[in-house]
Amino acid sequence: MTLSRPLKITGWILLAITVAVILFLMLFDWNMLRPYINRKVSETTGREFAIRGDLDVKFQRDRNGETGWRRFVPQPHITADNVYMSNPAWSTVGTQMAAAQRIEAGVRILPLLTKDVVITDLRLANPDIAVQRRADGSNSWTFKDNGPSEWKVDLQRLAFDSAKVRYVDEPMSLDLRATADSIKGGETASTAAGVPPYGLAFKLAGTYNKAKITGGGKAGAVLSLTGDNTSFPIEAEATAGENKLGLRGIIRDPRSLSGFALQMQLAGASMADLYGLTGVLLPETPPYATKGTLLGKKDGDFWTFTYKDFTGKVGASDIAGTLAYAQRKPRPLLTGALTSKQLRLADLGPTVGADTGEGTKAAGKVQAPAPGKALPVDQFNTAKWGALDAEVKFTGKQILRTADIPLRDIETTIRMKDKVLTLTPLSFALAGGRITSNIRLDGREKVLDASARLAARGVKIRELFPKLQSMQATFGEINGDGALVGKGNTVAAMLGTSQGEINAVVTEGTVSQFVLELAGLNVANAVYVKIFGDKQTMLNCVAATTTVRNGRANIDRFVLDSEDAVVNATGYVDLATEKLDVDVRPKTKGARILSLRTPLYARGTFKDPKVGPHAGPLALKAGAAVALAAINPLAALLPLINVDKAPDTNCGAEISAAKEPPKVNGKVAPKIKGS
Repeated sequence: MTLSRPLKITGWILLAITVAVILFLMLFDWNMLRPYINRKVSETTGREFAIRGDLDVKFQRDRNGETGWRRFVPQPHITADNVYMSNPAWSTVGTQMAAAQRIEAGVRILPLLTKDVVITDLRLANPDIAVQRRADGSNSWTFKDNGPSEWKVDLQRLAFDSAKVRYVDEPMSLDLRATADSIKGGETASTAAGVPPYGLAFKLAGTYNKAKITGGGKAGAVLSLTGDNTSFPIEAEATAGENKLGLRGIIRDPRSLSGFALQMQLAGASMADLYGLTGVLLPETPPYATKGTLLGKKDGDFWTFTYKDFTGKVGASDIAGTLAYAQRKPRPLLTGALTSKQLRLADLGPTVGADTGEGTKAAGKVQAPAPGKALPVDQFNTAKWGALDAEVKFTGKQILRTADIPLRDIETTIRMKDKVLTLTPLSFALAGGRITSNIRLDGREKVLDASARLAARGVKIRELFPKLQSMQATFGEINGDGALVGKGNTVAAMLGTSQGEINAVVTEGTVSQFVLELAGLNVANAVYVKIFGDKQTMLNCVAATTTVRNGRANIDRFVLDSEDAVVNATGYVDLATEKLDVDVRPKTKGARILSLRTPLYARGTFKDPKVGPHAGPLALKAGAAVALAAINPLAALLPLINVDKAPDTNCGAEISAAKEPPKVNGKVAPKIKGS
């Protein structure tokens, strides 16, 4: 079949037009379009944009993944020299936001018909970038707002051989500078199979929170941004003041940064310093060091960062576990589980405003109590409590204190939601028993609203006095309940305004006879016991109830009843003024020789308490002894002989009263689950 003459002519015409177009494009001086391009981009972005050097476009086959007939469509390859874009007028990092000696870009033609800009390759020669974020959240890389653009940009491959970058972030107090250059001698192999080699070496400098930043590392030379299985290696170390960060690993699918796995080492002077960098609210701590795996996964617009299977030290305490930080609205969420074999209470001191001792950064940040005061007065920093929600489970083998009684088998779940912090429950073993509590701190108002519900079960008396030899044969268990509420931004203020009740009982047990004799100042009997041996006296009961009003804990009931004596106590402990005034009145159940039996007192301040016998009754006995000695020396012993017999206590009634559930402002406090 032969074509008709008109069709042949049409074919030749189309071929001629095609050749003419190709010749036109090949011979066209693209520099003629520079003024139009510069003006149009500047108008669209609201910034000065200029291609100051040559502009050229060449066409070649698309060899970057297109299939079928599309691979025969010529792809323009654009080259522009000396490209410049300005910063907004308010920027303090300089008038230039970005510049490059040369930009080379391959663009596909067909996607432009649907307003998609597909850049298959982008290579930058010596880019110099300076960007900034202000305190109000505005930034220099967001251009003039003309509404959402109908065009979409898809960058598939990025490469550069050297670069300079400056990033200023005012909210983070960060001024970071980075320089990158090709590794001399070519690329070096990365450590993981199937991962591109290192091709760039970079250096870091600047300041963070006025602390000097230094560091550097290696990275891949070509960043492939297509496919789900692409990888980009990175290795970096940086120091900001006393904080040190080390990263080594692989970024997966860098186009969307949908995931990465990096081995991370993190160390510093206090974990609270990480807030400005990460947005994660952590307490003031002594120096820390951790290492683990940092995982990142992107789901839609939000990231989840997981610090997996990390181990480390905080002060002299060990810590391990996994934490996940999920970006979400209205607040990010921190979840996970932490464990510790040995945790020093001093390492957590600043969390509740207590000093950690000399030699730690936190020690200088904790406000010391006023002279003569003992309760912590450092402020809780609730301003940042709204930065995130949290639910973290903690388990610890033991917490060491300055005293000789460690807290063991600690369990708690720390929750933060809408500026309300709860530890429900906080449970630990103490002296052979267990203390369980529910603690709640509401930081939504200017002044913290605090509440605590406590339950003590099976606390062994002798284990409370590990160094007191006379108590080691004692047995018996303390069981008690308490409930307190208070207001204040320090521990001292919370206790000083507290309301509630604290009750405790001991049913059955024994106590050292020597201790009881000394409590009654029965000198002869105490000497006798020490010479011929101590013995245990049966305890019938111990019952105590305390009412707390405006920080003053009044002893409503305290009775200790044994087979040999009864001891009662009255008075108060004032948490607001940190003063106490307690009288202890022992009574024997039989005759005592050389007994100075008189009430005892505990008075003074928490910082400097005074304990001793009341002077009045002792003076009367001494005066009577002196007067009788003038008549007959043996008669001087008569005032020192006690023949009174204290009546037995109704232990059933006393214990029943002390076992009543504690009340707060007239209402029974909720019971702790499992107590």
